[in-house]
This record gives sequence, structure tokens and C-alpha cells, in this order.
Amino acid sequence: MNIAIFILKVFLLSTGLSLAIKYLAPSFTIAATPANALIAVFSPTLIMLMLFSWKAWKQQG
Repeated sequence: MNIAIFILKVFLLSTGLSLAIKYLAPSFTIAATPANALIAVFSPTLIMLMLFSWKAWKQQG
């Protein structure tokens, strides 16, 4: 894969995500509770854990 295309894809994805956070996120009301804070903190780690575990499982079989 061409490195310039990869960098462009990352840039466009980052721009889209930041625009979504800026303009769409304020319309969602999320209560500031300890449970919601824990979900926000641990969700990315758990998602990556599941993704890497799935990839490792597929490589073994």
C-alpha cells in the first residue's frame, strides 16, 4: 500500500471523527455517573482486547 494513501486515509478518518465529536456529540445527553465514566475508560481497551484475541484465534486455526 502506498504510504501517502494510508496517511490520507488516517487524516480523513481523524477529521471526520473530530467533526462528529464537535457537532454531533453535544446532542447526546450522557449523565456523569461513575458507571458511565468506567464504560468510557475501559471500552477502547476491551474492544482492542477482543479484536486482538479474535485475530490470534484465527491465526491458530
